[in-house]
Amino acid sequence: MDFLSPLLVAVIIFLSIDTHSLAQSSLCRTSCGAIPIRYPLGIDDGCGSPYYRNMLICANASRLFLRTPSGTYPVAAVDYTDPHLVVNDPSMWSCHSSGADGAVLRRTANPFSLDTSTRFSLSAKNDYLFFNCSGESVIVEPKPAFCERFPDRCDSACDSAAYLCRNPPECPDALADRRTSCCSYYPKASESLRLLLQHCSTYASVYWRTVGANFPPYDQVPEYGIRVDFEIPVTTKCLQCEDVRRGGGTCGFETQSRSFLCLCDEGNATTYCTDGTYRGHRASAAAIAGTTTVSVAGAVGIGALVWYLRKIRKNSVVTCGVQSNENRLF
Repeated sequence: MDFLSPLLVAVIIFLSIDTHSLAQSSLCRTSCGAIPIRYPLGIDDGCGSPYYRNMLICANASRLFLRTPSGTYPVAAVDYTDPHLVVNDPSMWSCHSSGADGAVLRRTANPFSLDTSTRFSLSAKNDYLFFNCSGESVIVEPKPAFCERFPDRCDSACDSAAYLCRNPPECPDALADRRTSCCSYYPKASESLRLLLQHCSTYASVYWRTVGANFPPYDQVPEYGIRVDFEIPVTTKCLQCEDVRRGGGTCGFETQSRSFLCLCDEGNATTYCTDGTYRGHRASAAAIAGTTTVSVAGAVGIGALVWYLRKIRKNSVVTCGVQSNENRLF
């Protein structure tokens, strides 16, 4: 019986596998908490565009995170009309980061960076504030006056006369007493940001959120966060796939080859849902298309076998060999 037990377990598990895979479109989650997830983004492998594969994580079905080379950051919002997402970096300064005397505390901040090989990019609508920078290492000057005197070095100055230094969001009077120096600088690369932070106490990112379509730029308000823009790849195949007259599928991709797939209720098509040709699912594939389901009957069968073997094992004595963690069944 000891010899047959592993074999019986394997046989019952094999027979309980339902080779009829779930339609992949039903496996592509359309939200993470209150944030909608649509093409080209995806939080399940094989969903959305392969350009953003494994970039977003949905934790506990409620919190969305963005993966970058510098860390994993909570996503506060996603906009598909003006394609961008807003990321929060808890290590940055905010109005709640000051000490009891109102001074900005030194905080160890890991400079935010993006993988340049992806279709994500830092938005030009971001402004960066740096606090208590060393005057010996950083040019902290009112930028208009500095640029008049040194036009060839204008881009090197961290602007101490910036509007946001005088009016930081949520706490306009936080820096009024001048106990904390502030300057604004837009780094052209993550390396510039890293170098600046070596000579400053900490930093904050502020993006300009559009609140209306009238009288720009007065229709924008500053808020803490990092705006990350993304591209929406538009292809003929994807447009045909999403066309409701052709079945209204979901654009996705095959996880091994990264080739386009139209995810439909009946299966996956290489063109659109109503073309009548569906790809067969491979149960051993890593793709979501090959996801298999264990039938209820199989689960019950396994449970019964486990109970039976445990009952026999209680009355049997191990006389041959040693039962270790490597060879034990249960």
